[in-house]
Amino acid sequence: MSASATTSQSPGGTSPALPPTLLEIRELTKSFGAHSVLKGVDLKVGTNTVHAIIGPNGAGKTTLVNVITGVHRPSGGAITFAGEDVTDLEVHHRARRGLARTFQMTNLFGDLTAQENVEVALAGTRRHRLARLDAVTRAEAEATSASGLLQSVGLQWAEAVKADVLSHGDQRLLEVAVALAAWPRLLLLDEPSAGMSPAETRAFIGLVNTRLRGKVTIVLIEHDMAVVMGTADRICVLADGAVLADGAPQDIMQNPFVREAYLGRA
Repeated sequence: MSASATTSQSPGGTSPALPPTLLEIRELTKSFGAHSVLKGVDLKVGTNTVHAIIGPNGAGKTTLVNVITGVHRPSGGAITFAGEDVTDLEVHHRARRGLARTFQMTNLFGDLTAQENVEVALAGTRRHRLARLDAVTRAEAEATSASGLLQSVGLQWAEAVKADVLSHGDQRLLEVAVALAAWPRLLLLDEPSAGMSPAETRAFIGLVNTRLRGKVTIVLIEHDMAVVMGTADRICVLADGAVLADGAPQDIMQNPFVREAYLGRA
């Protein structure tokens, strides 16, 4: 039985219809040798929504993100992004089309400042847009953009602070700013609240709802149900590599199969 619904519910209420699809996954499979990790996953992610993917350890969540972003090639199925089949594209080609991600573990240059970390990301992902500018003008443009991205995640105060002395929660926010340097259409966040304090988690929920919502589509891999329920428009539940349910948060939480398989309540 599926909890999939025809309406989507955001933290602020229910909308009458689903938004246009930005990402569509059809019959996606992934095997490593004889071990099948993804088993015919179907998923549609609407434009400018927050779509959470939850499930127990070993459900295939991170593998799904790796296949979506091109780190792993699928064993079968198809991935369509913005109407284009990207199933066989390399990571950098998907990134140029607007797919960006963060990782479970922090992935920053600890000896560089927050500003410098974002500038490095900008230099790598936007150089083709600034190619006609001279070196000085390009550096100034990247610095200005870096400042704006830090402000967008609430880290404007940390421009000159080295990444390795930031708190864990602030490092996670910096990773979001680094990912946003690619100006993505879809941002995949892989367990962004892992290791955060309760206060940092609340700040992250606020970041998603006040600064990112409506500006970028978000796919959120998350264990913290407070984060999921506080941000998600829709929730997809993976179990043993397959979609157990996909729908509005209230429907998912009331689904008896989800409660038994994931939430542990009858």
